[in-house]
Amino acid sequence: MFLFQNITAIDWVMWIAVIAALMLLNEAARANKWVGLTLFVAVPIILTIFVWPNTAGSGSSTGTWFHWVKVYSALAGCLGFMALRFIPKLQNNKWMLMFPPIILSVNIMEAVFRDFQVYGLHGMVDGVFMNGGAWNIMNGIAGIINIITITGWMGIIVSRDKQKDMIWPDQIWPWIIAYDIWNFAYVYNCVGDHSFYAGAALLLSCTFAAFFIKKGSWLQARAQTLAFWMMFTMSFPAFVTDSQFAVQSSHNSTALMVVSALALLANVGVLVLHIYRVVKLRRNPLKDSVYAGTRAHDQVLADNLPEDKVTNDLNTKDSDPKDSALI
Repeated sequence: MFLFQNITAIDWVMWIAVIAALMLLNEAARANKWVGLTLFVAVPIILTIFVWPNTAGSGSSTGTWFHWVKVYSALAGCLGFMALRFIPKLQNNKWMLMFPPIILSVNIMEAVFRDFQVYGLHGMVDGVFMNGGAWNIMNGIAGIINIITITGWMGIIVSRDKQKDMIWPDQIWPWIIAYDIWNFAYVYNCVGDHSFYAGAALLLSCTFAAFFIKKGSWLQARAQTLAFWMMFTMSFPAFVTDSQFAVQSSHNSTALMVVSALALLANVGVLVLHIYRVVKLRRNPLKDSVYAGTRAHDQVLADNLPEDKVTNDLNTKDSDPKDSALI
């Protein structure tokens, strides 16, 4: 195959199982705060003390600074989002509402730094095969653009249903898809032999959850599925490298270039849309919901705001009819 070496039927079965398991765990974490605290506090403490020093130590494929930072930053995101969900006084605190974009930006920037670092690496490094090149720089730029186009965090709300999900109406599908392509390219570039699962399966698990189960909850689902995956892969690093289910990257320079080029093009496209709406509708991307007035934004808002607030919030911004029909 172009992206990967031979993929067997059992690999595809396991790939689907990984997506399903991550989605089920995400649903469990949504259920209530006690399940969430067990999964994101108690379990990581046990793993940190008794498991990861042995499985994710120096020389293992998950023994790098990046993996350790990634698992704890993902867990920090999960706990911060839970605080927003279950502590009412934080839900209208503008400083607390800055936490989601900050933790998201930090996670993206960690990957951007790693892409730039891998540019000069070739061969086996920390148990992972590296094939650095211009594609790392291209994808790093795509990641920076992805950060620039994060908007509407002052419009983050908590859903009115029993799950009390953290809902971000302005995080609409064009941005999510651009993020997914960029993040897959990052994993493919920097941990290529993990990307069949840690790239494609992991990203689809949170995107499916946000598109088909609870719209508007993408960042919450992303943090939770990422935390679950990182805890699993640091506990069982051989799963993606040496097990019967391991799928190796092709390490093909053309494939690396194509994936990163797609990531850059997708994020440039979102940047153009972002600038268009900011300029045409005079939105302040640091305060306003840039996509307010679009179908994707307004439907999420209507589904989750208390009914007496829906009309006022939907009428606060002028919309562009052309964009509303498309997005």
